[in-house]
Amino acid sequence: MKQFIFLIVAIFSINCTGIAQQETKKEKKTYAVSKTNAEWKKILTSDQYYILRQAGTERPFSSILNKVYDKGVFHCAGCNTPLYESKHKFDSGTGWPSFDRAVEGNIEKDVDHKLGYARNELLCNTCGGHLGHVFNDGPRETTGMRHCINGDALVFVPKEPKNE
Repeated sequence: MKQFIFLIVAIFSINCTGIAQQETKKEKKTYAVSKTNAEWKKILTSDQYYILRQAGTERPFSSILNKVYDKGVFHCAGCNTPLYESKHKFDSGTGWPSFDRAVEGNIEKDVDHKLGYARNELLCNTCGGHLGHVFNDGPRETTGMRHCINGDALVFVPKEPKNE
């Protein structure tokens, strides 16, 4: 009888472990711009690599892009995809560049559990680079969203003045 109970417990344990592993496995997405880690390290600075490829976070108030409000577009530092228009940038007081919306279709949302709870992570939809996170404490008069983005994940491309 003891052997039978042991057998039942062993089968149940193996079955539960297999199901749990299946549920946590995530299919890896293929991006239009895909490189090896060595290739990314050649084209990115060490800070850009840490943020974009290792999902790091820069220190607050450390990015020069935090106070850039000129007309233009913020692009992904990894693949040059346009991500945020400067007209949607606002000062959140958090120390990171903040936007109330992205260029449509160029940002991907994922769930990040790195701090022990779920956060909505933002990725470049072209190269999969980690940009930051999205929160629902943005300007109420617009979208109510705050895209909190690492400045080292971005490159600012100023709008060229029109010759009239």
